[in-house]
Amino acid sequence: MTVTVAALGFPRIGPQRRLKTALETHWAGRLDAEGLRTEAAALRALAWRRQADLGVDHVPSNDFSLYDHVLDTAVMVGAIPETYGWTGGSVDLPLYFAMARGTQGRETCDHGCAHDVGTGLPALEMTKWFDTNYHYLAPELVPGQAFQLDASRPIDAFLEAKAQGIHTRPVILGPVTFLKLAKSKVKDFQPLSLLSALLPVYAQLLQRLAAAGADWVQIDEPCLALDLTDFERGEIRRAYGVLAHAAPRISILLASYFGTYGDNLATAANLPVEGLHLDLVRAPGDLDAVKALARDSLVLSLGVIDGRNVWRADLEAILDRVEPVVATRGPDRVILAPSCSLLHTPLDLAIETSLDPEVSQWLAFAVQKLEELSILAKALNHGRASVREQLAASSAAVAARRASPLIHDPAVQARTKALTPADAERATPFAERIALQQQRLALPPLPTTTIGSFPQTAAVRQARAAHAKGQLPDADYEAFLRAETARAVAWQQEIGLDVLVHGEFERNDMVQYFGERLTGFAFTRHAWVQSYGSRCVRPPILYGDVSRPAPMTVEWWAYAQSLTDKPMKGMLTGPVTILQWSFVRDDIPRSETCRQIALAVRDEVVDLEAAGAAIIQIDEAALREGLPLRRGDWDGYLAWAVEAFRIAASGVAPQTQVHTHMCYSEFNDIIAAIGAMDADVISIETARSKMELLDAFEAYAYPAQIGPGVYDIHAPRSPGAAEMLDLLERAGQRLSPSQLWVNPDCGLKTRRWEEVEPALANMVAAAKAARAALTGA
Repeated sequence: MTVTVAALGFPRIGPQRRLKTALETHWAGRLDAEGLRTEAAALRALAWRRQADLGVDHVPSNDFSLYDHVLDTAVMVGAIPETYGWTGGSVDLPLYFAMARGTQGRETCDHGCAHDVGTGLPALEMTKWFDTNYHYLAPELVPGQAFQLDASRPIDAFLEAKAQGIHTRPVILGPVTFLKLAKSKVKDFQPLSLLSALLPVYAQLLQRLAAAGADWVQIDEPCLALDLTDFERGEIRRAYGVLAHAAPRISILLASYFGTYGDNLATAANLPVEGLHLDLVRAPGDLDAVKALARDSLVLSLGVIDGRNVWRADLEAILDRVEPVVATRGPDRVILAPSCSLLHTPLDLAIETSLDPEVSQWLAFAVQKLEELSILAKALNHGRASVREQLAASSAAVAARRASPLIHDPAVQARTKALTPADAERATPFAERIALQQQRLALPPLPTTTIGSFPQTAAVRQARAAHAKGQLPDADYEAFLRAETARAVAWQQEIGLDVLVHGEFERNDMVQYFGERLTGFAFTRHAWVQSYGSRCVRPPILYGDVSRPAPMTVEWWAYAQSLTDKPMKGMLTGPVTILQWSFVRDDIPRSETCRQIALAVRDEVVDLEAAGAAIIQIDEAALREGLPLRRGDWDGYLAWAVEAFRIAASGVAPQTQVHTHMCYSEFNDIIAAIGAMDADVISIETARSKMELLDAFEAYAYPAQIGPGVYDIHAPRSPGAAEMLDLLERAGQRLSPSQLWVNPDCGLKTRRWEEVEPALANMVAAAKAARAALTGA
C-alpha cells in the first residue's frame, strides 16, 4: 500500500502551442478535419505519456478539449440549442465550432474578452470559469430540455490511452455544476430543475466507462466552492445517490477546487462516493475540518501543490502537514494532487532559457509541479532520506526567495506602510470637480471620445516584431510609431472628435506594456496558458515589490498632445487589472501587492498631469472578475480593490479629469463599489444590450458621468448614425444628458481602419444630432 499521485487535468495546448496552430490552420481551411483529429490525438498521447513518466499514478483522460470542456459536456449530453439545426446523432466539427465561435468566428477586445461577431449563427455565450481567467462556453437550456448521451469523447479517450498502456482516470464535469453554469433565454427558468432528466445520461456514461475498464472516475463539482442553498445541497445529495449505484464497479472521486467547501463540506464528505478532493492551497483549513467528518474508508485527494500559480512549493512544509494524515488514514487512502487542473499553468519551465536564473529557481510550471508531487510521494512511501537532495534543493530555493533583494524593496514597503486614508481621497467632491473640469476643458454636451487604442494593423505588428528581433533600429521604429500616431491624431481632428487618444501603437499588451516598465515583474517567452479555444496568454510573473523607475507613457502622450489643441487622454492600465492578469506573488497579501502597483500608477498619473494632461484614463477591466467566489468575502475584496484605484487616481488636482473603463462587466451586484471608485467618467459596454445594462445605474443614483458604448466594436459592421442616435436616446431615458459621454464599447485595437473610420464618423454625427435635439437648434 502506497500513497499515489494524481493530476486533475493537464495543459491542453501542448508544446509550442501546437493545439493553437492546428486549430487556426483548420479554421483557415489548410488542415482538414481528419488532420485536426490526428494532431489532437498526438497531443493527448504526448500528455498521457509525459504524466506517466513523471510518476503520476492517476493520469486523467477526457481533460483534453478542442475548444472548451464545458462545451464538450454539452455535446456529451446532447444539450444543443435549436439555433444550430441539430437533429440528433454525433456532433461534427463544423457544428461544434459553430457553437464555439459562431459561423463568422470570434473577436477579442483589448482586454482579452471574447465576443461573437458577424450576422451568421451566434456562438454560445462565453464567460469566466469561476474566478480564473479561463473562459467557458455557457450551455443554453430550455424548459423540458431533452438529454441524450454521446459518450464518444470520454470513452474514446480512455480507450486511446489504454491502447498505449496507460490506465487513466476519466474526468467529467459534474451534473450539478453543469446545470448551475448553464444559461437560459427563458425568464426565471432555473436549469437546475432539469437534474432529474440529466441524471440518467450521467448514469449511462458511468456504465459505459465501467464496461470499457475504468475503475475510477473523477467528477468535478466546483460549485461546492460557492454559496449554495439548502435546496441545492439537497440536489447534490440526490444526484450522487443516483450515480453511486449506477455502476458499482467504478469508484467516484468527487473534486471541488478554487476555494473552501465551507458550509458544503458536511454534504460533500457524506456523499456515497469513494474519494473526495480538497484544494488545500486555497482552503488549507478544510483538511482539519474533513478529518472530523469523513468516514475512515473515504480516500482523500490532497491538493497540496498550487495548480493556479507558478511558485515552487515548500516540500518540507507540505510533508509536515501530510505525514500525520497518512499515518492515521493509511497510505492507500491518501492521494497527492495539485489543487486543481494544471490547465491554468504554463507547461514546462525547462524551455524558459531567457529568465533571470535567480527568479527561475523559484518557479514550477505544470511539469515541475508533477515532479514535486512525485518527490512528496516517494518521501511518504520510502522516507525523507530517499529524496534528501530534492528536499534540500526545495528548501534552499524557498529560503533564497524569501531573502532575495530582488523581492524586497524597503523603500516600496515603507511607502505603502505610510499610506493614509487621505491618499485615497480626491481633495474636492465630484460636484465641485466637474464644474472646474468643464471650465478647463470647455467640452460640448455629449462629448465624444474613444476608449484608447486604434487598429494594430499588419504593418504595426510587423514593425514591432522586426524591432524585437533587432532588424529595425530604435530610431527607425520610433519614427514609424510617430508617423502612425500623427496620422491617427490628424484623422480624429478631421472627423471632429472632442477628446482624442494617441492610439497606443507602441504597446503590445495592456498589462505587459506596463509590467515591462515596473520593477518586480518577469516576462517569459514560452509560458503560454489557454484563455479559451486557440487564444493563449502569457501572464507576467509578479515576483517582487513594485515601483516605477521612470515615466512610462508621458513621452508618447506629450508628442501626441503637441499635434493638437484638443484634449489628449493619458491612457493607463489600473492596478487591479495588472494584478488580476499576472501570476502574483504568494508571500504577501494580494491587497498589499495591489497597493504597491497603485502607487506606481499614481506616480504616472501625477507625471502626466505635470506634463499638461487634463484627462487621464485608468482602465480597470478586471475589477469585477476579481470578486471572490463567496459573497461573504466580497466586501473585503472590494474595499481594497476600490482603495487601490483611488490611490492611483487621487494625486491630481480637481481640474484634472479621471476616467476609467470596464469591459463587459455585470454591474448590478457591485454598482455601489463602482460609484465608490470616485472616477469622474466611466465608460462601459452597453450597445449589445441596447442600453439595458444602464438599468443598474437607474436604480442606483450614479453620481458621476458615464460613457455608455453606442456601438459594438466586436462586430465588423459599421453602424449608422441613426442607430447610434437611437441608443443615445435610450441612454437619455435612464440618465441625465449632462452625465452622458459618447464613445464605442471598447478599444479599437482588433478592428480594421476600413471599419473604424466610418463607424466613428457616424458616432460623431449621432452626437451632433443628439446635441441639436437637446438645445433645439
